[in-house]
Amino acid sequence: MNAPVPPADTLRSALAGLLDGLPPKAAAQAVERLIVNYRGATPTHAPILRDRSDVVAYAAYRMPATFEAVCSALEAFADAVPGWAPGSHVDVGGGTGAATWAVNATWEGTRPVTVLDWAEPALALGREIAAANPELKDAAWQRSRIGAALTIESTDLLTVSYVLGELTEADRASVVDTAASAAQAVVIIEPGTPDGYTRVLAARERLIGAGFHVAAPCPHSAACPIVPGQDWCHFSARVARSSLHRQVKGGSLPYEDEKFSYVAATRFLPDPAPSRIVRKPQIRKGQVLLDLCEPDETLRRETVTKRHGPLYKAARDVEWGDAWPPPGDTF
Repeated sequence: MNAPVPPADTLRSALAGLLDGLPPKAAAQAVERLIVNYRGATPTHAPILRDRSDVVAYAAYRMPATFEAVCSALEAFADAVPGWAPGSHVDVGGGTGAATWAVNATWEGTRPVTVLDWAEPALALGREIAAANPELKDAAWQRSRIGAALTIESTDLLTVSYVLGELTEADRASVVDTAASAAQAVVIIEPGTPDGYTRVLAARERLIGAGFHVAAPCPHSAACPIVPGQDWCHFSARVARSSLHRQVKGGSLPYEDEKFSYVAATRFLPDPAPSRIVRKPQIRKGQVLLDLCEPDETLRRETVTKRHGPLYKAARDVEWGDAWPPPGDTF
């Protein structure tokens, strides 16, 4: 009996054929134009993805990175809610559906899934790609204005990934408030930039104000200890680079690192990490330096040396974004 194909591999296969018939130069130009729009400082009031060629080019370029970032955030969230799995999922501004694939990769089984977006070409392509995944074949793809007029049916899990930056400040607040009123758990992901972190921090505060508890990445639901303007909380996910990535960005590495900021919060009590590694561990001769966000609302650097025995071995294996000490281990 053949082992099931991982969702990540199925997604890559589904994306691989999208560019057939689309000239490479046209695909690269579409991606470059769309990147400029997405990085713009002014929120948009109309869909950025205008037609199928736009959506195909951007899906092939961005879906793998979005998928890996959301998977990373959901993995940390799942660790904080052991034994819980969403019975339903709504993805706000989901476009071609990367977050739905990530949820499917995190929790086995099928569940009602609804993807809301205002770009019909993105929804159409998302539906087309999802046909390759039996557990997503019944997902609903609905056109919806993402902003103050948004309405959402009640759901267990609601995701908002790489969306808030496209909205006005008022619409961001409305979307987060609507999410909080509809869901048992909300996960928000933004680019790992100072501005992306600021948007996540504002969303985090609104969720806490609505009675939610932070499950990840923070080990507490109190104020973030990072001083605004001096640093920002973000993490990194490794993404295999496609030929389109290499064509647009150049370079020879087979991968790139997607930086992202996120918050996962729940109406029920989670079991957050004892502390969170918030920078890439520094491995030096005989010691590992870990920058930690602590449950007492502080940031602290811990030095783990060979004298710590098994703890030192564990420190050499942990990664940026992991819980510390590793779950399930005793030292």
